[in-house]
Amino acid sequence: MTCDPRVLRRPLLVGLIPAVWTVVLGLWGLSRQNSVWRDEAATWQVARRSTGDIVRMLEHVDVVHSLYYLCMHGLFAGFGPSTTVLRLPSVLAVAAAAACVALIGHRLAGAYVGLGAGLVLGLLPAVQFYLQEGRPYALVAAGSAASTLLLVNALRGRDRKRTWAAYACAVLVCGWLNWLALLILPAHLITLLWSRAPRGVRVRWAVAAGAATAGVLPLALFSLDQSGQVSWVPPLTWHMMIGPAVLLAIGGLGGLLGRRTGTAPGTGRGTAERTGVAGPPDLADRAGRPGPAGTVEPAGPVAGSPSVAAVGLPLLAVPQLGLIGLSLVKPLFVDRYILFSLLGLALLIGALIGRAVDEVARRSRPAARCVLPVLVAVALVALLPQSLAKRSPASRVDDVLAAAERTRQLKHDGDGVLFIPAARRDTWLVTPDAFTGTRDIALAETPEESGTLKGVEASPARVRAAMLAQRRILLVTDAAGVARPTRGRRDRTKAEVLATHFTLVSDERIRGRRVAVYERLAPAGGG
Repeated sequence: MTCDPRVLRRPLLVGLIPAVWTVVLGLWGLSRQNSVWRDEAATWQVARRSTGDIVRMLEHVDVVHSLYYLCMHGLFAGFGPSTTVLRLPSVLAVAAAAACVALIGHRLAGAYVGLGAGLVLGLLPAVQFYLQEGRPYALVAAGSAASTLLLVNALRGRDRKRTWAAYACAVLVCGWLNWLALLILPAHLITLLWSRAPRGVRVRWAVAAGAATAGVLPLALFSLDQSGQVSWVPPLTWHMMIGPAVLLAIGGLGGLLGRRTGTAPGTGRGTAERTGVAGPPDLADRAGRPGPAGTVEPAGPVAGSPSVAAVGLPLLAVPQLGLIGLSLVKPLFVDRYILFSLLGLALLIGALIGRAVDEVARRSRPAARCVLPVLVAVALVALLPQSLAKRSPASRVDDVLAAAERTRQLKHDGDGVLFIPAARRDTWLVTPDAFTGTRDIALAETPEESGTLKGVEASPARVRAAMLAQRRILLVTDAAGVARPTRGRRDRTKAEVLATHFTLVSDERIRGRRVAVYERLAPAGGG
């Protein structure tokens, strides 16, 4: 298999091939053996609520994901809840991001760099993980890729009002999906400065960026009142810096080695670094169109284009370093919050692939066309064990659906059900039919009534009385070693009553959760 030169002359195919490739990777093992873990369970149970109930909940919790929840509510209402509906938006989002990355690479340094960057994106381990995740991070990556492509277009001479309007909208949507996506703005600013963009371009970027920031600012300020939601994030430690350091090292290598390359025979383009101001509109617009004397100018880098390094390195480094800086004030360092920074890594790896193609092309033009397919195949095989692992239920902390199914098998009509901690109530909220005939004996207000994710439980005294009135209780909790649940007074009461007044008759660990059955030692009401 080789890269057909006809493909290299068609920008549409350069974007389409990585998109289709990514969709295939995303559909492979999409259901993860019909498993859903706790973060996805939050999406699932909120998406099933009415719009009014969702809005009421956002006043108290998870406002940072408000746009995503409302979008998922529409999808669940239209197509019904399932693992496919839950995860397919992320698959399509990463596919769109791969297409944008490919087009960026193509326009900056040629088709091989673009194809390489687009194909690599879907293979990155972290991207493979969130490619099949029912959360908003892949959508943020797609919007970030689109905004970066629009920025590159502006720098290459398409500095038009509609370009900047689209840019502002893309950043605004990203911010409403997760306001930490605004970290892309300082990355783009560095790209502008590195590329020595004209003052007019910088001013128009500032206006678009300011408008997007103003639109996201109310969400960001309101979410500060809900900062307790991220209280689980540990303080920054040195070992947490290993991952970013490795990524930056790889990215720096790509930026360094991918800088000076020649012209790959058969492509009509080089992958030489170009820095400086954006070229004239006629140069940018002529790429891929009939040129003088009937020649064709393949779509690719034009005079004045920014370099791949000028776009990729800030996109990779600034979100990583920015989140580290924010985490020194408030612990926030979680890699998925800045998944979009890996767009920069893909671009820089694409530059390395372009360099490899050029080096081989100096010796053999036919062999050069095989470099990209061979590299992608080798990467696919090398990453196969990790790819398979990320598509298994064991890749996540727990499995809500497995615990619910086991509860369905163990329950008796009239059983009481307890959740320790209360957040494990998501087992019931995602699959309520599995609990038909049982009673949540600690619940005082449902999640919908209270506008919360997990509902409001009764006082410890009332929970104790309700437990002692039961002959049989099913407990759903975390398996040992999976997580350390917060044990408040209410949870301590639950555990103490079970240990003192009940005997354990069944205890099973199912994919990160524990489902146990307790029976009363003495007749109900015996104290």
